[in-house]
Amino acid sequence: MNGESEPVTTYRIRPAREIDLIVLQDIERSAGAPFADMGMTSVAEDDPPSIDSLREFVQNGRAWVSTDGSDRPVAYLLADVVDGNAHLGQVSVHSEVMRRGIGTALLNHMIGWAREHRLPAVTLTTYTHVPWNGPYYERHGFRYLAEHEESPGLREIRAAEIAHGLDQWPRACMRRELPPASRRLSRERNPSSSYR
Repeated sequence: MNGESEPVTTYRIRPAREIDLIVLQDIERSAGAPFADMGMTSVAEDDPPSIDSLREFVQNGRAWVSTDGSDRPVAYLLADVVDGNAHLGQVSVHSEVMRRGIGTALLNHMIGWAREHRLPAVTLTTYTHVPWNGPYYERHGFRYLAEHEESPGLREIRAAEIAHGLDQWPRACMRRELPPASRRLSRERNPSSSYR
């Protein structure tokens, strides 16, 4: 060690733009790599979302990126509305900047968006045994849904995932309630979209 500290990078969240789309695909490929270490090679090698699919999220204002100091995206999140709830479609962080709170900042940004739109909950589908999937979301207030609790839209998403071959490993739907009373408190605690 030479006693010098690494420069601190400040990341910012902003809406994704058309110019970011190819970079988002690169982020997805990088973010998938750790799945190979868990023996989930087909997940690691899965194609990223298509440019057309990403463009639709961007055009609908439901895609955000986390950028470094040079405004280069290093992570992204795609949101949707499914059966009247916010739905986390995808959050991916480039492997070079994982474990720095970037994914959590994007998740919190999306939760703020859901509250602003007065959506009662956030849902998602995820692997139950992957540490940065189900257990991670449990730590952030999500709970697993029993099959009978799944809404029609979530059942459709799960059917598409099964058809795509994602169910080689256990997957489930999760939900986090967004109580109306906490909306103001959330804004007071997180007034900025900048973080380190």
